[in-house]
Amino acid sequence: MVALAEVCKGKTLISFAVGAPHGHLKKTLEDALLLPGSRDFDGLDAYRRFVDEIVGRRNANNRKRIELERPTLAALPKRRTADYEEKIVTVTSSGGFILRRVFYTAPSRLIGHRLRVHLYDDRLECFLGATAMMTLRRGRPVSESKGGHVVDHRHVIHALRKKPMALNNLVYRDQLFPHPAYARAYEALHQSVGDKRACKLTVELLALAHDRGCEIELAGLIGAELDAGRLPDLAILHEWFGPNPASVPVIKVEFVPLSSYDELAAVYAVNPTSNLEVVA
Repeated sequence: MVALAEVCKGKTLISFAVGAPHGHLKKTLEDALLLPGSRDFDGLDAYRRFVDEIVGRRNANNRKRIELERPTLAALPKRRTADYEEKIVTVTSSGGFILRRVFYTAPSRLIGHRLRVHLYDDRLECFLGATAMMTLRRGRPVSESKGGHVVDHRHVIHALRKKPMALNNLVYRDQLFPHPAYARAYEALHQSVGDKRACKLTVELLALAHDRGCEIELAGLIGAELDAGRLPDLAILHEWFGPNPASVPVIKVEFVPLSSYDELAAVYAVNPTSNLEVVA
């Protein structure tokens, strides 16, 4: 329960929320995290279930007092209040924007545009004007001195295909790969065929995953090849994920002779009209 202290100053009524219960909750969560011996969770949903369980226990202790105050509570608002912060960012020539010390990639078509971002606890919803453009996972800085990266390879793959060697010194290279198998392929290629060839082949693998929408399936094949001690063969993978020639319909186009257009453009002689007015 949050106690309220109301102070009258002139005709203004000022309400202050005492934040001690919030500190007690944080202490309870800290103690609960010590019991399992690990702070790792399977995902955000698992952590939220953990917090809900702790809060539920605390609320159970206050249930009687809550029931006493429930009849005097006002009705809930008809509309949900905004549970996000709104920020304005500009997509730079580097293909992204920085918000709260985290770099987010964006499609190249948005470079130079200002986006309105709804910053939630777990995601970013980006708008261009009133049009929703994309939803991004929210990232966090790695440390006090190092920022974070949220990278979608689909946003930067077209630029990388033009300059594949940029992959070699890319700051967010580790976050670029949609699956650990792609990082393993890059390292194996780097050791076997050198920097230039490794960058080109890795970018082509990412492009294949993007073009055919097969990130997970392709990662499985790459991992199997690496486990067998072989480098991924780009030609075989293109054939594997390429369209089946038997499924491509044969379209026969019959060309119309150009002489038939003369019938549509028939010329009729038009008698010229006199500019002189006819006098009755």
